[in-house]
Amino acid sequence: MAATQNLSDSDQSSVSDQSASSRSGNRSIRVAEKERRKNEAEDPFVLALKYFSDVEAGTPVLGNDELEKNLVQVEKVAYSQGLPPEAVSIMLEFAMSLRMGTSPCVRVLKCLIPASVVPQEAVVRAVVWLSVGKMPISTQVLFIKWVLTVFDMIDAKDQLRAIYGFIFNFVTDENLCPFICHLLYLLTRKESDGTDCLLFSSQGRQPFLLHLLSLYKVFCPELVTLSIPSRMKSGFRNHISPWQSALIAVQKRNGLQGASSMSLVTNKDKTNPRKRKHCHLEFPALIPALNKEAQSEQSSSRRMVPLVELHSFAQLLENMHRIELPAQMGSLLGSSLALQYLDCVQDESALLRLNFWLGYAFHEEFLFCGDGGPSQTSEEALQFLNKLLSAQHFLQEGFSSSEVFLYKFLNVWDGSLLRPQILGLLSNIPVVPSSQIRTLLFEPLMQLFFTSSLFFKCGLMECLNNMLLKWLTWHSIYALEDDLDISLNSHTSINMTLSGFKDSVMELIHFVGRLASVGLQLEGCHCLLLSFVLDFYETVCDTFLKYGLPLIVMPPAGVFYPALFATDPVSVDRLAYIMHRWVLSTSMGSCHKLILMHTLQAFHISRQTFREFNHYVVIMVNCLWNSRMFYPGMGVQLGEELLLKSNVPQYGSSFDLVHHPAFMSYAVNFHQKCWPGKKDMDLNSIKHSKPWNWYLEYLFTQGYDGLKHFVQSNISWQLKADDGQVDAQRR
Repeated sequence: MAATQNLSDSDQSSVSDQSASSRSGNRSIRVAEKERRKNEAEDPFVLALKYFSDVEAGTPVLGNDELEKNLVQVEKVAYSQGLPPEAVSIMLEFAMSLRMGTSPCVRVLKCLIPASVVPQEAVVRAVVWLSVGKMPISTQVLFIKWVLTVFDMIDAKDQLRAIYGFIFNFVTDENLCPFICHLLYLLTRKESDGTDCLLFSSQGRQPFLLHLLSLYKVFCPELVTLSIPSRMKSGFRNHISPWQSALIAVQKRNGLQGASSMSLVTNKDKTNPRKRKHCHLEFPALIPALNKEAQSEQSSSRRMVPLVELHSFAQLLENMHRIELPAQMGSLLGSSLALQYLDCVQDESALLRLNFWLGYAFHEEFLFCGDGGPSQTSEEALQFLNKLLSAQHFLQEGFSSSEVFLYKFLNVWDGSLLRPQILGLLSNIPVVPSSQIRTLLFEPLMQLFFTSSLFFKCGLMECLNNMLLKWLTWHSIYALEDDLDISLNSHTSINMTLSGFKDSVMELIHFVGRLASVGLQLEGCHCLLLSFVLDFYETVCDTFLKYGLPLIVMPPAGVFYPALFATDPVSVDRLAYIMHRWVLSTSMGSCHKLILMHTLQAFHISRQTFREFNHYVVIMVNCLWNSRMFYPGMGVQLGEELLLKSNVPQYGSSFDLVHHPAFMSYAVNFHQKCWPGKKDMDLNSIKHSKPWNWYLEYLFTQGYDGLKHFVQSNISWQLKADDGQVDAQRR
């Protein structure tokens, strides 16, 4: 019992100590809270906000030292660390209500630099104040510019979209119209009321109206009867924003990444255009458009889910039809999940907005820059284009804004500035109609090709080969899906028939043939350039066999003969492979029922194509096999007197498989292995029956499969009984 009593006394003492400690802790909290409230009450910024919240309407401005003191205090906090949401609401209400007239209103609007988010309710109330009609039009424009600048920082958009029709009424004002159209463009969604777009018929065809109409036409095509041009000028101007630099500085100081990278509303450096920064070339961060409080107020079935909240493809599939897209569409290019959304959903409105964002960035930073374009060492431009290329490779298609940019940029490009990136964009452009392809592509590229280095020529050949590959791949997919209705997809306004597509492909092949012929002459048939040219014609020879396009185009003589007489065996082997593939194409082309089983059209090959093909095959057989080079009727002819003066014995066999400069080293090696003790080397001895067959097997084991297939498909040979020589005939 004593022990129990002692334990009880100990417990009571412990409880008493804890109670005293708790009372002491509570007292400390109360003291700290009291001290905080005292300091807050004495804080000049809090006093300034209280002043602007309580000031009565009609208070004079002139000589009001208290107004000046409090306004300076608000400006100091705004430009140093930004205004908290409550302060933004108070100051915006004070400015838009015009309690002290219009003179302090502009000054207050210019210092509205938010530190984190902008309350949606404050913006809605400010929009309502516009209808009072007391505010000067210049101040109204300034307010709309501010809304556009901080649009991504508004914590929710549901109430703003609820007054969509109210905002639309300001379109009729000539001064406000460009800025209201921009705001409506950002607010428009599929469920927005599009009937108001009929009012645009009386507003003209200004670019900003057409861009908004293009978005309406995606959602309500039956209401928009105007034809929207496929290529439009930049619709929303690069508005001079007095908040841009201050907003960026505040967010960097606070360690935030967000809507400061404004791509559509950005500040120009008027004093020194050559030192302007590439603020358009920074991809905005993917940030949510709704805050958590606004989300909790919505029902789970209607709640919009920002892309930034999704972290896996499974989550994307679950919320596919409830995605809240960001206002700054450039942020989509930095997120693989956002690109998957674009690829799966094929959201035309999202692609339309994204193309506008890209088009504006291209126009401002590459085409309309004060120094003629970004500097060659610009890291921002390099990262911008690399990320854009990565997005295009992910989507397996280019953007229409990139296409429009390239058509303009090629006319001012020097061929060296950001060469890999520009050529990468060029290879992704969609099919160009044959009536426009010469002006848009061929003329500027021809000038660049003939005035640039060997490496540019090789790069352009690779680019054009990739372009042809994408065109043929696109045809092989859409022609099978749509049963020859190969109209371009809905992301572009160009429609093209099979005949038109074939014309465009043929124009591209002929253009590359002209470039390659002259380029090989200029570069002395350089083996590197020849390799890229043969890459292109390996694609061309598979236009039908691999991609199902009923088209056969032979290479020009300026490509065929440099490859046939090349000093490296790889080029000759690749030419033989190309000719073998054309043998398969022509043999199948004669049986058109087997070719286009999914069409009712026959595959007709012109007589001229057959003549060119037969001519090339005869030349290759006579040159490589029959030792009848420079004979009458050959493509390359020399006078008999000139051939005799050359003192070349048996000049007709100078380019057969034994004496050809590309294969002579193999012939010598084979002769040494076949007759190791023979001092005098006679390469003609290889042409006898058994050594010849062994020599062919020896060549084929060296990896020259193209040559092997060409020989097997075009040549039959037999042994003459009298001299043991090989007699070959074309099959």
